[in-house]
Amino acid sequence: MPRFSVLLPTHNRADVIGFAIRSILAQSEQDFELLIVGDGCTDETADIVAQFKDIRIRWFDLPKAPLSGYANRNIALRLAQGELVAYGQHDDLMLPDHLALLGQAMEPGIDWVYSRPLWVTTDGIVVPFGTNLLIPSELTRFLEFSNSIPSNCVVHRRNCLDRFGYWPEDTPYLGDWLLWKRIIIGIGAAKIAYVPTPTTLHFSAISKNSRASGRPEIETWLSVIDGGEWWPSALRHSIPLGRTEQEVLFQVLEVGGKPFITALREATSNVMDRQGWDNIQRTLPQLQNVLASNSWRATAPFRRSRTVFRNILRAFHL
Repeated sequence: MPRFSVLLPTHNRADVIGFAIRSILAQSEQDFELLIVGDGCTDETADIVAQFKDIRIRWFDLPKAPLSGYANRNIALRLAQGELVAYGQHDDLMLPDHLALLGQAMEPGIDWVYSRPLWVTTDGIVVPFGTNLLIPSELTRFLEFSNSIPSNCVVHRRNCLDRFGYWPEDTPYLGDWLLWKRIIIGIGAAKIAYVPTPTTLHFSAISKNSRASGRPEIETWLSVIDGGEWWPSALRHSIPLGRTEQEVLFQVLEVGGKPFITALREATSNVMDRQGWDNIQRTLPQLQNVLASNSWRATAPFRRSRTVFRNILRAFHL
């Protein structure tokens, strides 16, 4: 039995699925099976898959399922043999140590783990997300409002599907978020693990027709990135006309190897630190104005809070 079952669903992306498959086969953790699920593919996807002569690949060439085809994913997952389930996407890439790092985090008592998402815009800008579900308020926001963790960042135990259900087959979108919520609520927060190291690249789906995947968080990042030259080169890539961003980034990974991946991760940490500092610089002057106003009540809790905030301001020389 393999340790991992990697699910790779696809629908008519013969132009990029080969790069997704190659990134999975190049994993440093080689103990896996790869379940490629064709959801009514009418292009050359089957021919692309057939080019890979690897006995770990299982090709499910299925008729189109309703809505987003989640029912076809469940057909393959019910036949999965691995202890752990990982997810690829036909237009995404895994870094070579994705399975290894998330497998290490899957310690006894952990049932669901994810890594830091990196979103790639259609013009090659790599944008990190900082979702940390180990913080209770962030977990609540994730469960109640929106998903910011692509499926290719997630690994969970195979038995979670038997315990909490498979992909929802009656919804046109957000199936991954609905599944994550069921699992997380079922297992409890103590059985979640977070790997802050980026291990995948997530690209904007063609169907969204959006540079930023239609996400306001990425739009906010881009308003900062487009206005300056400080964005690191490891997180900025030119996409020539006639080439996909998946092809370009795959070649960058292939040629750059470990040194590039190290630079990518260091750049991610640096921009996240800078963003945090920028937020502090924007917020503390506002706090300073509040402290200078007469709106504070003269009660002991407010006086204590005011002292704490003044100490913060002094620490930042404000």
